[in-house]
Amino acid sequence: MHIGITQFSTGYTIRIDELARAAEERGFESLFIPEHTHIPTSRKSPWPGGAELPEEYKHTLDPLVALSFAAAATKNMRIGTAIALLTERDPIVLAKECASLDLLCGGRFELGIGAGWNAEEMENHGTAFKDRFKVMCDRAKAIKTLWAEETPEYHGPFVDFAPLWSYPKPIQTPPPILLGGETQYSLERVVDFCEGWLPRTRSFKDAKGEMARLKEVADRAGRDMSTIQTSVFGATGDAQSLEAYRDAGVFRAIITLPPVGRDESLALLDKHAAVLG
Repeated sequence: MHIGITQFSTGYTIRIDELARAAEERGFESLFIPEHTHIPTSRKSPWPGGAELPEEYKHTLDPLVALSFAAAATKNMRIGTAIALLTERDPIVLAKECASLDLLCGGRFELGIGAGWNAEEMENHGTAFKDRFKVMCDRAKAIKTLWAEETPEYHGPFVDFAPLWSYPKPIQTPPPILLGGETQYSLERVVDFCEGWLPRTRSFKDAKGEMARLKEVADRAGRDMSTIQTSVFGATGDAQSLEAYRDAGVFRAIITLPPVGRDESLALLDKHAAVLG
């Protein structure tokens, strides 16, 4: 099982290129970072993690710009979003950005996606909260079409374009799309159009049971489970949990680093590197 890391990359945390370089030197397989284009001050949407929204949510760097620095600082490490908010992204632009990054980094990019929880945030981008999952799915399928076809066209409920040219094409065919979420609907979407599942560790306490849920949905749809890579997001890094993930057939565990500065981040990398063996 692969071990990656994630951190909210901000203006006050360790520089992402230094973090990526240090993580690769210690043997971590991947680096994933989240996205929020902005946080509305209204705070009408409750944060799913608790009463108070952590400060780092207001300060995230643009993930694709940040990951380009991580890619340039490393040679083999996988880089990705966890998650990119497709409800807030133009699919034609995002397809080109991701393809460009995948080309320049030598085929190491993964697109973790989600619909988001902040209604005011996505509504500022023109997405109605009630449509968020439909928009996410439609845009993801349009992006895959743009990556795969020489003269792609797409006609969906939220994305519609006539034949066009969109280059470059990514090196990977395609870059893996990983979907966050743990509901039955999420699993069905994973099986429908994704290369991977990105469940959160707090919803993944019964690792074998969760993997069995995914297999049931995949079997029903006639999809081979070996074509779906599960990356558990937000792992604590304790050996017992990691062993449970490994026994259940999880492809990757992504350990969370808090949004701290250089010295503390490097010390935490050293601590977590002990589980790499």
